[in-house]
This record gives sequence, C-alpha cells and structure tokens, in this order.
Amino acid sequence: MASSFVSLKALISLALALSLCVQGTLGGITCEHLDKNTCAFAVSSSGTRCVLEKHVKRSGDEVYTCRTSEIEADKLKDWVETDECIQACGLNRNTLGISSDALVEPCFVHKLCSSRCYDNCPNIIDLYFNLAAGEGIFLPKLCEAQGANARREMSEIRSSGLVAPAPESGLSMNSVMAPAMAPTTSLTVDYVVAPAMPPN
Repeated sequence: MASSFVSLKALISLALALSLCVQGTLGGITCEHLDKNTCAFAVSSSGTRCVLEKHVKRSGDEVYTCRTSEIEADKLKDWVETDECIQACGLNRNTLGISSDALVEPCFVHKLCSSRCYDNCPNIIDLYFNLAAGEGIFLPKLCEAQGANARREMSEIRSSGLVAPAPESGLSMNSVMAPAMAPTTSLTVDYVVAPAMPPN
C-alpha cells in the first residue's frame, strides 16, 4: 500500500512537471523572456503589451530589455508580431516604448492605413487605434481622411496639449482656447542715492 502511494505521488509529480514544461514550451509568452528582435509589438500570455527598453551601462554599452507594460491588448494573447506586419505597417523592431508620436508622421499613417496593414495586422491596428483614441482621434476616420483632412487631424495631435473634443460635446476646436498669458505691468522705480559721507 505504501509503495502504491509513493508511485501515485511520483506519477502526479511527473505529470505536473511535464505540464509546466509543455506550457512553457508551447505558449505562455512572458515579455521578460523575449529578446530585442521579438519584443516590440508583442503581447504576453496575460494579454499585456511588451515594451522594449534601452539602458546604458556605466561602460557606455547599451543593453536592451523587454518588460511587461500595463497596457492591455484587446482580445489578443501570446502574440509576437510578424515581420510582414512590421514592414507593411512601417514599423521597426527596435521601437522603444509605446507612443502615439508616429501618428503625426504622414508616411507612417499612410502605411498604417494601407489595406496591407489595416486588413491583415490586427495587433498593430488595435495598438494604434487605442493610441489615437488617447489623443482624441478616431483611427478609422483618420485613415478615411488621408490627405488634407488627415493633416488637420494630425495637427490636432501636435497642438498645445489640447485634445479634440468629443463629437457629442457640441464644441468645435475654435471654441476651445489655450489660456492667455498674464498681462505684464511696468514698474517705475525712483532711485535714491545715499550720500557717500555723513553730513557735518
């Protein structure tokens, strides 16, 4: 009886160990285990986006690390972006961090909105859809505008920190104004000169 208990315990331990190995081998992307060439635009098994970071050592050597961000992907998990999508969408594997800065570049927006990217790269479109929304821009509208209106949309992103008002608000960009500078006042000062020697 004791030997069957030991063999059952050994069998359960072996099964548990194998399940952990298979899970680690077959899936379960952990951002911290990705290298420089797979980190940017990847999504972990928990559904959070991976970010590539660069650190400079005291020796001057650059070290790249992949970390888990707090940004969640919509319905995506265990995703390393393909080279085809990186190229089609005008991205770079060495992109550091996550930023909406690229949305102000007309060439990038053109590639992002191309059917090659927009229709075939759901991970990248999900990321930039949310980044654009954070800037008050609706990505499908930006892609539809392409041209003069796209420049206007991008100029709203470049604006002095103002976010475009929501369509339901009834406000136009003309009614949202930056704060005026405080008026300056000029002061006149009458100088009084003290005598160099005390009076007698």
